Amino acid sequence: MEILAQILDFFLHLDKHLADIIHDYGTLTYLILFLIVFTETGLVVMPLLPGDSLLFATGALAASTGALNPWLVIPLLIVAALMGDNVNYFVGKFLGSTIKKRERILFFKREYLEQTEAFYAKHGGKTVIMARFIPIVRTIAPFVAGAGSMTYSKYIIFCIIGALLWVPTLTMLGYFFGSHPFVKKHFELVVFGIIGLSILPMVWQFVKAKFLSPKVG
Repeated sequence: MEILAQILDFFLHLDKHLADIIHDYGTLTYLILFLIVFTETGLVVMPLLPGDSLLFATGALAASTGALNPWLVIPLLIVAALMGDNVNYFVGKFLGSTIKKRERILFFKREYLEQTEAFYAKHGGKTVIMARFIPIVRTIAPFVAGAGSMTYSKYIIFCIIGALLWVPTLTMLGYFFGSHPFVKKHFELVVFGIIGLSILPMVWQFVKAKFLSPKVG
């Protein structure tokens, strides 16, 4: 329970913890941020690392302290996101045939893969872009794309578009609004707001499928 409390505290007060990291590690903070984004997007077993809130906090601290250069950190984290996605995609590609032969590997069930493939087939590459803005799905989507039938040539185009939208958008939102007194005083509420907005498309799809789709039979 103590570990969970520490993780929750890190999420909710990410601005303060990131400021401590900058103070303690200086320019190595760029490497730490790179590794966090790479891990969250590249390792399918690590979907709970901060993504959206980390980018927002990075932008906020770049504006308020000047310790981080946004014109350096943004392209750096775009590269981290793309590298993570590519690792995730090819791991999925490598394990895809194995998953299809078995009912389950870890928390991946064959039916999940089949359902996701159908979703990709219906909505196309925009799914990859949408997934970039949704926590947990952001980590799982590249793996499933690789394990499924989406070709790399198609995947990488939408992957790049998603990274070019995700990193600058969240970072610059933090840069322009992170110094606002309300945001600084109630950063945990901002984190909840970011998470809420991020999962809204997923909630809408669930409600739509559960309650608004026409019943068969």
